[in-house]
Amino acid sequence: MKVSRKFLNDYIDINGISTQNLADRLVSVGNEYDSVSKFVPATNLVIGHVVECEMHPDSKKLHICKIDLGDEIVQIVCGAPNMRKGLKVIVARVGANLPGGVIKKAKLAGYESNGMVCAFSELGIPHKFLRKEDIEGIYELPEDAPVGEDPLKYLGLDDEVIDFDFTSNRADMLSMIGIAYETGAAYEKDIKLPENECEEIAEDVNDIYKIDVKTDKCMAYLGKMVRGVKVGESPEFIRNRLMASDIRPINNVVDISNYVMLEYGTPLHFFDADKLGNKVIVRNARDDEEIVTLDGISRKLDESDIVIANDKEAVALAGVMGGLDTEVTNETKNIFIECAIFDKTSVRVTSKKILRSESSNRFEKGIDPNRILPAIKRAAYLLNKYASGSVLKGVTGVDKTSKDDKVVKVTLDKINKVLGMNLTKEDVIDSLERLKFKVSFKDGEFTVLVPTRRLDVNIREDIIEEVGRIYGYDKIKGVLPEVSIRCGGRSKLEEMNRTLGDKLIGLGLNQVLTYSLLSDRQSSLFNDDKNKVYLLNPMSEDRKVLRTTLLASLLEVFEYNYAHNAESVNIFETASVYFTDDNYSEKPRIAGLMYGDYMVNAWEGVKVWVNFYTLKGVLTSVFDYLGLGSRLKFEAAERKDMHPYRCANILIGREVIGYMGQVHPNVCDKEVYVFELDTDKIMNQKVKNIKYKEYSKYPSVSKDLAFLVPKDMKSEDILEVIKRSAGRLLSDAFVFDVYEGDGVSDGMKSIAYNLTFTSFDRTLSDEEVNKITENVVKNVHDKLGVNLR
Repeated sequence: MKVSRKFLNDYIDINGISTQNLADRLVSVGNEYDSVSKFVPATNLVIGHVVECEMHPDSKKLHICKIDLGDEIVQIVCGAPNMRKGLKVIVARVGANLPGGVIKKAKLAGYESNGMVCAFSELGIPHKFLRKEDIEGIYELPEDAPVGEDPLKYLGLDDEVIDFDFTSNRADMLSMIGIAYETGAAYEKDIKLPENECEEIAEDVNDIYKIDVKTDKCMAYLGKMVRGVKVGESPEFIRNRLMASDIRPINNVVDISNYVMLEYGTPLHFFDADKLGNKVIVRNARDDEEIVTLDGISRKLDESDIVIANDKEAVALAGVMGGLDTEVTNETKNIFIECAIFDKTSVRVTSKKILRSESSNRFEKGIDPNRILPAIKRAAYLLNKYASGSVLKGVTGVDKTSKDDKVVKVTLDKINKVLGMNLTKEDVIDSLERLKFKVSFKDGEFTVLVPTRRLDVNIREDIIEEVGRIYGYDKIKGVLPEVSIRCGGRSKLEEMNRTLGDKLIGLGLNQVLTYSLLSDRQSSLFNDDKNKVYLLNPMSEDRKVLRTTLLASLLEVFEYNYAHNAESVNIFETASVYFTDDNYSEKPRIAGLMYGDYMVNAWEGVKVWVNFYTLKGVLTSVFDYLGLGSRLKFEAAERKDMHPYRCANILIGREVIGYMGQVHPNVCDKEVYVFELDTDKIMNQKVKNIKYKEYSKYPSVSKDLAFLVPKDMKSEDILEVIKRSAGRLLSDAFVFDVYEGDGVSDGMKSIAYNLTFTSFDRTLSDEEVNKITENVVKNVHDKLGVNLR
């Protein structure tokens, strides 16, 4: 918000305080500013009187002028069409610094020119504030302008502006009165509230208007009427203060509504009363209802919008923009003033669709219920004084807001503990009273009455913050914290993520960190589009949904790296995913992606091209490391966006803890393999303590068995029977060959298993091993109906 020094001085005496000091002091109490500057940057200006003015003998546009500057008469060549003898003008002396450059002595068309006669546009005033005549010709000062004086001071333009960047929770700082309170706290000064009482005529506004509020989105709606206004130009002080606040002056009526908004932080709307009718209705808009707003655009509304209506139609969008049909024009004579409090969420939604304005910005942040009545009376006062209006008696409307101060209690011990200071009772009371909070102290506890203008102060921590910033954060002495540290302080989830991460890194995968936010399209990958969490106010369309799977993020990383010529991508991530059912929930996951070459033996430089079994081997190694390998299973599965024949659920016992497989070619045309595991389910698995077991000193015996089995039979089913049949002497069993070529009938395949037998107390005989293998073959045949090849 841009703050005019002169405007602020109307409410608190800051004479004797430099503008830079003021900005720095407000920073010390917790506010920020971007710049401190003069409203008009031009220097070395003076009021001049044109005592002679003749046309240049060789030019139809140039004038040769003699101008009295008070201490000297100088010759200046000027090309302005409105230049003439007798004018009072703004002159930039030689050496003056203007936005267009430094003024120097010069010869123009053969005549010496010692300075420049200025148009308003040449002083550095933004063009949006200027009229046509301010740009096309020199500025004509009134006849009583004192020659030799500073024209900026004479015109009230010798102002300085601080461009503050207030935090979003400080709604009170969007008003000059709010900033005056803050300045008063910083400098221990009292503020002056603006005058708002004027003589009213006998006619009562309540006899003319009926207010009907039909929505719970309007907490207060007040109206007041002014008759017989004369629309014209605003007083100079109002124009100057609006321009310094970056608002374009229009006419005295419109400018007064903006002026009061800047004073109180309370937006107003002026209706042409003769076009409005005698009934004002505040209601929700109807779906597809239309209104033509002040900018001439027809807007289609819905039930989330709030409108002001008469008996026939909507005439304004509450808190956002007025309607064209009831606009104040130069012919307006009677004005109905609106001052209200609307639901800030609803105003925010509507303003995003229509227009963000100074008014909607204030409604979105909240309005002080104790300021709406003074603000509407102030507007009537100014219309009476500067637009010759007659103010009707009374205020009509509805007000359901609470005007009571908020009560917050906090102990002195709590304040000192949080701030790390040693404040006395008097220090706290002084800080709060400087903010104009009412304070009492009893039994070590403060009871603070917080005025409604401070919408951001609600709990004891807010009070502590106020005490700290007003007393001075610079007075806090640095003390090293005393904390107790215990070893192994990480949570169970952190330990599991660390364990899984270390193992995957050891297996050659790289850890990545990705955004939790995805586009709607990305968030639909690998899930059924249910339970997605959408942001209400996303930064962009590409970051609007919280992910329900990590795989979409990893696929984005793969595509980026592949596009930058990465031949192999082997990555993983440990992070959270998010869902919404009855409540919002956050779940930990670990996911990985593999593509290209995978180093299986770093010492010898042996690589393989990643396939389904490469990824399966990596996961098997991880679960062996966790002590869950004996219960690990892989079962064929079908999942969205996964290859229909290269996808498997991952089970520990009978519980599915994740899945793995190839990404469907329709999603990614490269042979990319992925996995995702539910970290919670892994942590909930019970693992026995690992016990040391020495190697047997007796030789092992190895046997190979090949079975002819149907093509659709799972190898794991056979392996399970083998392990149960072989007994305790079986130390290892695995598939080493699958064959479907010549010699194998159609619909069949040969699966060969290697069985290793080991004893810890003797050397096994061939007879003993053969007996075990015969039992294995018999059980496989009896239970699965397959024969030895």
